[in-house]
Amino acid sequence: MSPPLPRLPQRERTAHKGDFGRALLIGGSRGMSGAIALSGMAALRGGAGLVRLAVPEVCLDTVASFEPSYMTLPLPCDSHGRIAGRARNALEDAIESATCIACGPGLGQTDSLQDLVEWLYRSVAKPMVLDADSLNLLAKCEDTLSRPGGPRILTPHPGEFQRLSQEKKLNTSEAQQRAVELAVQCGVTIVLKGNPTLVTNGARTHLNTTGNPGMATGGTGDVLTGLITALVCQKLTPYDAARLAVYVHGLAGDLAAEELGQVSLISSDLLKYIPAALREVS
Repeated sequence: MSPPLPRLPQRERTAHKGDFGRALLIGGSRGMSGAIALSGMAALRGGAGLVRLAVPEVCLDTVASFEPSYMTLPLPCDSHGRIAGRARNALEDAIESATCIACGPGLGQTDSLQDLVEWLYRSVAKPMVLDADSLNLLAKCEDTLSRPGGPRILTPHPGEFQRLSQEKKLNTSEAQQRAVELAVQCGVTIVLKGNPTLVTNGARTHLNTTGNPGMATGGTGDVLTGLITALVCQKLTPYDAARLAVYVHGLAGDLAAEELGQVSLISSDLLKYIPAALREVS
């Protein structure tokens, strides 16, 4: 029998937004504004007290237009609308005030972004969730994965995990075993997305039981990134935050599929069902 799901701390009546953490999400690019916006909205629905999205200045207005409840930080960008390497200076103050950082949704891949992701991974002591292109960029960095600067949660799908682990194509069982080994080797928590999704920190491993094929659509991983970030902001450990977020994320998908059907389910639908999913597990 699996151990009971972790629970968020009870909210005191005298609480204020600062008690529930400051989420900083880094990503987005021209044509990929929706990815980081989905993460930001999921961080809000997941209960983070303050959410800030650091995005290329060229798409800041688009990102801001999705949701008035999060803040935005404009970053310098290159000619293709991706975050430029010189954005590091602009990020340092925001990182200082953040409780948990996420990086990757809609980010894109360039040499300067590889340098930026490597610096974030190795130098920032705050907890960090890495997804999408941040994982693809990490896979290109020699000797970086085993040198995290602080608590790290990696959320690869099978293709991203293959690149991270530098293995030839693995079947599901082989990939799960390799994820446990990599978590031990690198001192990180890994969320290996799939059916079922595996959560492991090397010492503990959990197979998730929620979710359905309707969630196999663009953007659902971005929602998960924001949700994990929010739960870390609320003082859950990386492993507990990942485990609870994966369960709630899948349950939101199940609730959405019951009403909308699997074929018509889209990633933004999950945002509408996260509140009900969180109520059910609390």
